[in-house]
Amino acid sequence: MLNEPTMDKLLALRLATMASAWAEQQKDPKIGSLDFDERFGLLVDAEYLARDNRKVARLLKASKLRLPSASMENVKVSSKKGLDRATCNQLASCRWIGEHLNVLISGATGVGKSYLACALGQAACRRGHKVLYYRLPRLFEDLSLAKADGTYTKQLAKIAKADVLILDDLGLGAIRDAQRHDLLEVLDDRYGERSTVVTSQLPIAKWHDWLGEPTVADAILDRLVHNAYKLTLRGPSGRKKENEEN
Repeated sequence: MLNEPTMDKLLALRLATMASAWAEQQKDPKIGSLDFDERFGLLVDAEYLARDNRKVARLLKASKLRLPSASMENVKVSSKKGLDRATCNQLASCRWIGEHLNVLISGATGVGKSYLACALGQAACRRGHKVLYYRLPRLFEDLSLAKADGTYTKQLAKIAKADVLILDDLGLGAIRDAQRHDLLEVLDDRYGERSTVVTSQLPIAKWHDWLGEPTVADAILDRLVHNAYKLTLRGPSGRKKENEEN
């Protein structure tokens, strides 16, 4: 067949989706009603969409989101909950990432802090941004191990490259001096350059007390709080409701 050399070349160029779409076009008796530009546009669209989907899948896998299926479309919005529609739409647009703003989410257990944080992460991945998720206790563990095996600087550099860093569960347990300085190092690398999302059961006003050392606490909060969306989620625990239904 005359088409076989062209098909082989498409595959050699790693345009497998375009090749497959072209093969499907040839089976469609109605395709003749379209001119060349329209048919070619459909092939390009198929290849572009497939590559975009693969890129998003890679970004989502690399992000290690705790709730990878969380989405902004499923975030519950109400003034009683502490998240209005206008703010939700602003966050879903991901413009805050381009503006290097932070998002600070506080509230009681089960009100949806982690879900919202992961939904923001998923939205960012869908727009091509690199996202990295950590529970803060695990971040401290990883950085402690990195110091021991000599990869601390490399680990900090990896974290600094993420367009969005999600730090879940700030304020759980006491924080040690070394951990305070680790957190400052992470946030200092990102200040004015990248965006950070933080969740906590503690009200933002109590973060300074939790951090302890006043000078370091001032430095950490200066890099987090001033250029940030501040959300306080309210309402009954979703986990409690799930347990009652089960």
